[in-house]
Amino acid sequence: MPTLRTCEVTGVLAERAGLQRLAVRMGDGSAARAYALTDLVGGCSIGDRVVVNTTAVELGLGTGGWHVVHWNLAVDDVVQPGPGHVMKLRYTSLQADVGTAELDHPECDRRLDGVPVLACTLHSQVPLAVLAAWERRPGIRVAYVMTDGAALPLALSDTVAALVAAGRLVGTVTAGHAFGGDLEAVTVASALGLAVHVMGAELVVVGMGPGVVGTGTSLGTTAIEAAAVLDVAERLGATPVLSVRASDGDARDRHRGVSHHVRTVAALTRAEPFVAAVPPEVAELPGLRAMEVERCPDPAALLDGAGMHVTTMGRGPAQDPSFFAAAVAAGTLAADLVERPRSPTVH
Repeated sequence: MPTLRTCEVTGVLAERAGLQRLAVRMGDGSAARAYALTDLVGGCSIGDRVVVNTTAVELGLGTGGWHVVHWNLAVDDVVQPGPGHVMKLRYTSLQADVGTAELDHPECDRRLDGVPVLACTLHSQVPLAVLAAWERRPGIRVAYVMTDGAALPLALSDTVAALVAAGRLVGTVTAGHAFGGDLEAVTVASALGLAVHVMGAELVVVGMGPGVVGTGTSLGTTAIEAAAVLDVAERLGATPVLSVRASDGDARDRHRGVSHHVRTVAALTRAEPFVAAVPPEVAELPGLRAMEVERCPDPAALLDGAGMHVTTMGRGPAQDPSFFAAAVAAGTLAADLVERPRSPTVH
């Protein structure tokens, strides 16, 4: 059940489309941080009293220490008409009409013509793959499809905002109950079609937003959504590629070397996806088509060149080189699998 508390906005720390980051004073006088999803609750100003959801922070979960604004008591109404009639966050108090691009682009149903679809199991793999693909094929048209396996608002991702600002993505599509992309999609399958046939993507990177959920069991994690992504991509005529999660810095045995999530995805998918043989023991796993990838860029240099700071569970390239090397190799391999240039339709 949620915990909701009232506090006062004392400062606006940062803002961009769809998101405000706020300093707040809690009822006991303590200072805290909160974010407002302005597409859902509108904007906030200094002095406003707001109701915030404090559940995750009070449980010590990995939300970065941010409460979430549920409602601004300074306003009586928030009216932000949507473009159609398709709702996300359905049957909750924050359900919103975000529309859906399928209605305008029936071409999303067409087959995917061999376009590589790279499935990630952690959000931190996404920037590494995108930057590596660009390094391999400068100007490559990469689209990002964000699933609803973790954070639902795309606006929360500083990583995606940085990739968009750097011109490394031709567009974003939010699928399922995820929202806030350049295009909204009801399913991952239609999101892939929108990325390829509307945005002209030569490579589609698919993965959840920040905040993977895991229980320590093989099946009780949102990471295994990658199996379904790979299956639908393969059945739609794409080239399925899996970004391998590996680690030599994780204290948990199940994630050291090749993560058990990779083994589970490989066992569940019927697509036989391509993987980069990084680390080398990936080649020993059944159900995967491991390929050697030469001349992969250095992850730290790649991030420094893009002016981006990326960590996984708080670790950077120096603390967990295997994780970063595997994600970079996946993006490099996916770029190598691109067959022909594409161009977007008008949208």
